[in-house]
Amino acid sequence: MNDRTNQPKSAARRATRAGIFSFNFIALLFILACFVPPLVAVPLRIYIVTDLEGASGVYKFAQTREPGHPLGEKAKEYLMGDIAAVVRGLRSANVFDIVVIDGHGSQAFIPHLMEPGARYITGKPRPGPLTGLDDSFTGLIQLGAHAMMGTPDGVLCHTQSSRSENRYWYNGIESGELAQCAPIAGHYGIPTIMVTGDEATCREATKFFGPDCVAVAVKRGISREAAELYPFDETHQALYEGARRAVAAIPKCKPYKLSLPIQAKKEYLVFDSPSGKGRRISKEGTIEDVLKLMNF
Repeated sequence: MNDRTNQPKSAARRATRAGIFSFNFIALLFILACFVPPLVAVPLRIYIVTDLEGASGVYKFAQTREPGHPLGEKAKEYLMGDIAAVVRGLRSANVFDIVVIDGHGSQAFIPHLMEPGARYITGKPRPGPLTGLDDSFTGLIQLGAHAMMGTPDGVLCHTQSSRSENRYWYNGIESGELAQCAPIAGHYGIPTIMVTGDEATCREATKFFGPDCVAVAVKRGISREAAELYPFDETHQALYEGARRAVAAIPKCKPYKLSLPIQAKKEYLVFDSPSGKGRRISKEGTIEDVLKLMNF
């Protein structure tokens, strides 16, 4: 009898407590809205360094070595198509601050083919290999890259110079251009989030940067100047989708860093005469500043 009598009173007390809780919760939300500044997402900044040898449709040195060569001019168009696909992919993933730097030695940008929504750096001299890069960027993309010198299935593989066949070791690990650009970005805490090129380049990217770095293959190497090429519609779609995945992968990607001081070794050919066979020589030294890595 007493239990039944107390039930309405208990229900009333619960309703009163719920009302007080709701009122306090609403009041708290009001106070937060008035006095706590809203959290604003930091805009993503992506830095893209390009090369020419790893672009869609490029597979022989006649396309990359000689400025003004008809095959080279066409190869530049291929590169611009790859860049456009990546820029579109980044923008569709809400990246609206994109810097693209021309990393090919003889320069490879065609201004009238520049995809809107990014800023483009080209021409020489420049103050450094990755001009303008600083810790305000969120990720690095290496686009149109190639495998290091000596890679059997690497299309146009080389490191810095294909003519003198340079090879480099840092702290005992042979490294190509992928692992030369990445530690400069790593100095600023920036991870390499995406690499594009042939299958050998993608394999090299995974070795150095791990599986979370998005690797997009736009061709498969058969030998140094032979490749299985893929239609541009397919490679551009893969690059677009890869750029979107790279943005999502940013939290998982880690900056690539080298322990200082860097114990460096370089091997290269010296030619005593233009038609003579080159002599392979080597040098070793210590690099104290990773930003001077390319000076060795």
